[in-house]
Amino acid sequence: MSTKYPNISVRLVGEDGNAFSIIGRTTRALRMGGVPNEEIDAFRAEATSGDYDNLLRTVMAWVATDDDEDDNNDYDDDFLAELDAEMEENP
Repeated sequence: MSTKYPNISVRLVGEDGNAFSIIGRTTRALRMGGVPNEEIDAFRAEATSGDYDNLLRTVMAWVATDDDEDDNNDYDDDFLAELDAEMEENP
């Protein structure tokens, strides 16, 4: 399945999983990405046309999500670099 706006990313893991929160975060990301209001309205209509699974499928069809990332860990790269540096300083 190809993503409609692969350059726009919305984090799902570790965030509020409430449907309204997901729709709000995705809508905000689409706006910030310069997507026209008509397209955003189409996203919202599609996202709210079914159950929670439909919402998640719709979000993943429209924008990049954490599932699309190559690394499958929950750690931030900056955090890991800081941890490595700290471990080198204090063996």
